[in-house]
Amino acid sequence: MNDCLFCKIVSKEIPCEKIYEDKDFLAFLDINPVNQGHTLVIPKKHSRTILEMSDKDTKEIMIVVRKIANKIKKSLKTDGINIMINSESAAGQIIFHTHIHIIPRFLGDGLKHWPGQEYKPGEAQFIAKKIISTV
Repeated sequence: MNDCLFCKIVSKEIPCEKIYEDKDFLAFLDINPVNQGHTLVIPKKHSRTILEMSDKDTKEIMIVVRKIANKIKKSLKTDGINIMINSESAAGQIIFHTHIHIIPRFLGDGLKHWPGQEYKPGEAQFIAKKIISTV
């Protein structure tokens, strides 16, 4: 993809602060981190979202994410880790190349999770059936 920022990072047209690289995946520090050590893991082969990746590539990228998350947790002495994937604009995706955020978390860092909401009576069963029945 000629105009994809992450493809340009993979091809070394744009520099990054590399954390990890193998033949299929690249991990680098986010240039606008939520917390120091915030890392992105991407497949070198372009895909718009993780929903388009093969089962094999999805499994392999998650193994890489786990390894890097453990290294971040240990090296930065974090209290926790968020692993996030935003798919499409409505979910907050800005760069349309699959990427997984590894965000170091520290007690008292001030970051909050999104608010939850309760289902109305019967709504959870309706939604579950709708998801299950979709091909």
